[in-house]
Amino acid sequence: MNRIATTFDKLKAANRKALIPYVTAGFPYADVTPELMHAMVEAGADVIELGVPFSDPMADGPVIQKAGDKALAMGVGTAQVLEMVKAFRSRDSQTPVVLMGYANPVERYDQRHGEHSFVRDAAAAGVDGVLVVDYPPEECVEFAAKLRENGMDLIFLLAPTSTEERMRQVAKVASGYVYYVSLKGVTGAGTLDTAAVEAMLPRIRAHVSLPVGVGFGIRDAASAQAVGRVADAVVIGSRIIQLIEDQPRDQVAPVAASFLREIRQALGA
Repeated sequence: MNRIATTFDKLKAANRKALIPYVTAGFPYADVTPELMHAMVEAGADVIELGVPFSDPMADGPVIQKAGDKALAMGVGTAQVLEMVKAFRSRDSQTPVVLMGYANPVERYDQRHGEHSFVRDAAAAGVDGVLVVDYPPEECVEFAAKLRENGMDLIFLLAPTSTEERMRQVAKVASGYVYYVSLKGVTGAGTLDTAAVEAMLPRIRAHVSLPVGVGFGIRDAASAQAVGRVADAVVIGSRIIQLIEDQPRDQVAPVAASFLREIRQALGA
């Protein structure tokens, strides 16, 4: 059993919801990410989603796009992200790390380093799961199998527009958890409709037996608490990016940690 399954099993036994913060690797400073990851764990994060910077992130709103652009400008690519995970693992052998990104960097990495090198090197670095936004489930059965062979999960997005057929397709290849995008549109957009989320989750669970995390539109303790009542996990990204983007280097980790402590407290209330 890998770290993601172990974490969700422990949380379920304790009747707790998973807190999953997302940060863009290499933002806002190229060297701050491992330190930021440790601070978020200490503040109550159960899983960390680490964004792999990419030049054309179609599902990301302006906040995360800007973060990715800044990280790319500082020379942060897939190889550097894997080094960050490795650095994090030198002190933390328990917290699951999920890489979230797009097909292009994964396939470009394989072109440069050899077939299946991304899977090999991600496993060696200590990655637990991969979420590739633009990989449809019907086209990545082999990729999912290769990840599982190396102890990693392939995580998928579901959306308000997802059909029953798409949910069934995802259920065939997904592992770890699924990530329900609570809003139509990009990250950081719109206002969360918790009633709509509550109505959608039973439809998803009719097809998918994995834990369901909910993200997009969760910005504060109140919205996190509302989602936590119905979901297995709460995912927060854009708000953290906004909070840390203009901080001096030594305040990035403390500011993120302070915010997450509020969220963790709300989820436990």
